[in-house]
Amino acid sequence: MSIRLRLALQFGFILAVTLLLFALAIYVATMQSRRSLFTQTLFKRTLVVGHAYADGQDTGATADQQASYRRYLRQLYRTLPDEEGRVYDARNRLVFREGQGSAKAVPLAWLEEVRRSGKAVLETETNYHETVGLLYQDARLGPLVVVASSVDEDSRQQLAQLRELLAIGLLAALVVMAIGNWIFAGQALSPLRRMVHEVDGITATDLSQRLTQAEGSNDEIGRLAQRFNRLLDRLETSFVGQRTFVRDASHELRTPLTALIGELEVSLLQAERPPTEYRRVLQSTLDSARQLNNLTNGLLQIARASDDPSQVPMAPVRLDELLLQAHEQILRRHSTCRVDLDFGEVDDATAFAVRGNEALILSAMLNVLDNACKFSACNNGTVTATLALVGPRITLLVSDEGPGLSQEDLQHVFVPFFRAASVRMVPGHGIGLPLTARIMALHGGTVRVESEVGRGAQVRLEWPKKPVI
Repeated sequence: MSIRLRLALQFGFILAVTLLLFALAIYVATMQSRRSLFTQTLFKRTLVVGHAYADGQDTGATADQQASYRRYLRQLYRTLPDEEGRVYDARNRLVFREGQGSAKAVPLAWLEEVRRSGKAVLETETNYHETVGLLYQDARLGPLVVVASSVDEDSRQQLAQLRELLAIGLLAALVVMAIGNWIFAGQALSPLRRMVHEVDGITATDLSQRLTQAEGSNDEIGRLAQRFNRLLDRLETSFVGQRTFVRDASHELRTPLTALIGELEVSLLQAERPPTEYRRVLQSTLDSARQLNNLTNGLLQIARASDDPSQVPMAPVRLDELLLQAHEQILRRHSTCRVDLDFGEVDDATAFAVRGNEALILSAMLNVLDNACKFSACNNGTVTATLALVGPRITLLVSDEGPGLSQEDLQHVFVPFFRAASVRMVPGHGIGLPLTARIMALHGGTVRVESEVGRGAQVRLEWPKKPVI
């Protein structure tokens, strides 16, 4: 079942139930009003009958006057359909009856109820027939019970017409409502149909298209289109970055492989070579293999750092201990580099504790320190690493005395395989800072680089200070 049909049926059902309840309320209210009006009319008739009967029983009245009262009562009972009047004396004996109705006797218990309450309505009979009783006090005749009954023919006809009118109106309203619901549901869902048509035109090879419904619309469909466009932005960025990464990685991997293959091919072309030449070829091959291994490890680390944070094992780690480990490994790589550590004045031994992945954080520290040592080696400078608490964050600031970077180069330092013009003579692949940025993002941290040409560079790693569980 389509959403359009489902919406039309749901709204139609709600409106149909509402109209039906409204029609029932009108009918019941009209019926109660008509019944109350007819009951009041019968009570007035009983009062007239009581007066006429009492006057007719006056012993001082002449025979002509008594006959006149009898004619008046007969004429009175001909004005309503099947009207009948009765008078019961104090002993509940029927002393007067006139009218066109049936001679069905009323219950004695009901007559007693009329004497107690002053007036009462007998339970309404079928076919709009109603009977009421009134206690009439007369000084000569005593307490009399006057009973009047009749058929409410006007209410029967008018309620029948009202039922017919409500039924026809309800059916007509349902037809109009069904057509209107179908049209309005189609209009409400037309933006979704346009979105589906636009989404069908978006392919993996062309993610530049966007949904037009998001422009200038702030309703639910517009917000959905905006969220979808943001998703397309992230996917396009991811796809472009992936293609760029694969292209650059292929280019970087080709360089050591080409050098390795070239050395081996040249060595095989010569029949005999001195041992020193073989040793040189093996050393060159080993250097290319190491370069290839380092590059491969860096690519694997970038892929690992790009994983879902929920899939990376996290545990409490201490940044000061990791910095000492990184310092030790850096000194083994760059034995001539001077690296000064500064932990500030911290009394709490767990002040630098965070929740993270120890191997990834250590890799990020090594990348920053390794770059600082390589760049500082050009000027025989010193590397300074300062770990400190700055407000709600833990900061590691690594400063070097290298050649520095221009403002244009600073905008591309986090692009994989980018090498600034001032450091291209330094060995490397351009994956250290991009890898560090991804590791920090995985831990909810940030990395910033500040530099000026000729004044070295400062790399700042920041972790949020959170309770370690």
